[in-house]
Amino acid sequence: MPKVYSHALNETTEVERIIDHLKGDEGGPTVIFFAGIHGNEPAGIFALKHVIRELKLRQKSIHGEMYAIAGNLRALERNVRFQTEDLNRIWSPDRIDEIKGKEEQGTDEEKELLALYALFNEILEKSTPPFYFIDLHTTSSETSPFVVLNDSLLNRKFAMNYPLPVVLGIEEYLVGALLSFINELGYVSLGYESGQHDDINAIKNCIDFVHFTLALTNSVNLSKKELTALKNGVMNSSKVSNKFYEIYYQYDIKHGIDFKMLPGFVNFQEISDGENVALENNAILKAKGRKQIFMPLYQNQGNEGFYYIRSIPKILLWMSKGLRKIKADHLLVRFPGIRWESLQKDALLVDQRVARFLAKSIFHLLGYRARQFDKTHLVVKSRETASRNKEYLNTDWF
Repeated sequence: MPKVYSHALNETTEVERIIDHLKGDEGGPTVIFFAGIHGNEPAGIFALKHVIRELKLRQKSIHGEMYAIAGNLRALERNVRFQTEDLNRIWSPDRIDEIKGKEEQGTDEEKELLALYALFNEILEKSTPPFYFIDLHTTSSETSPFVVLNDSLLNRKFAMNYPLPVVLGIEEYLVGALLSFINELGYVSLGYESGQHDDINAIKNCIDFVHFTLALTNSVNLSKKELTALKNGVMNSSKVSNKFYEIYYQYDIKHGIDFKMLPGFVNFQEISDGENVALENNAILKAKGRKQIFMPLYQNQGNEGFYYIRSIPKILLWMSKGLRKIKADHLLVRFPGIRWESLQKDALLVDQRVARFLAKSIFHLLGYRARQFDKTHLVVKSRETASRNKEYLNTDWF
């Protein structure tokens, strides 16, 4: 059985793929927590073990089911982000089919994916909706806790119940993320970043977040006083305003580039025009204009150097909601240079030479994420088409 070490606690624990599974009354939700998808992020493992131990000691009854699942077992044991490739970058349908079709054994992470994929399908087959998928992470830099998600209205509505900053749009930059794969199947799915990898507060924040999620999904019953105290704990864990933010730029570390983030940057930090940000082959990389930095890289593994984010005005969130509900996107195919990319009408092919007036921000407003298809075309895919809204209609938060 793999052993996982926490620098924050100076403690080692043994872990299996299913850390634990609690099953209570029928008719409740199925809440699935992933932890350790990156092997150098053990905080979620220790937090989930603590929560489950606490639920059992307090004899808290569960409505529905709760799964606590460990991600990259081999990388967790070695305390590295990954061994061969990032497990959180290979969850695309094409890559999964390729891995499943291999006659010979694949890479370490491909083996981990196959085990997780089989478990995922088993849970969907044996358990009952509504399903909630929560991926617990930590960051290499100091950070206030935040939620990250694919911007479907279903995801957004659920996330609004957390008194935390919510970051949208990361799926445009991270190909093959686990949560994107799950969200494209229509389920509520979100990521939670609880703090810096080796900060003991990251474990504490994660414990509170898991408890609050179980209460929010009606998996456990709490008194009004208990729920208020828990919500205040989650809210006070973050020093950043609980607004919605969007990612609009990623610094991608190209092959052969020696990248090093300059010390001292933290998530959501505002930086000034011309400020030194990083070293790129020993040359200074400077910010162009005032920016707000996000996820600066302070570890050896990973290809994303940093992001820039900006807050989203509430009026745009309301406009976005209204336009999506009336399916305003269906009018776009009347414009030259735009056509449906699939028969399901869940994706558009955009010729940028013709439809120059349509910026990515407009597609975001209408519920699409954009990816460059070739030099002149974008493929924009709807975040709304797959959403299983009916499965969540009877929940309190919906």
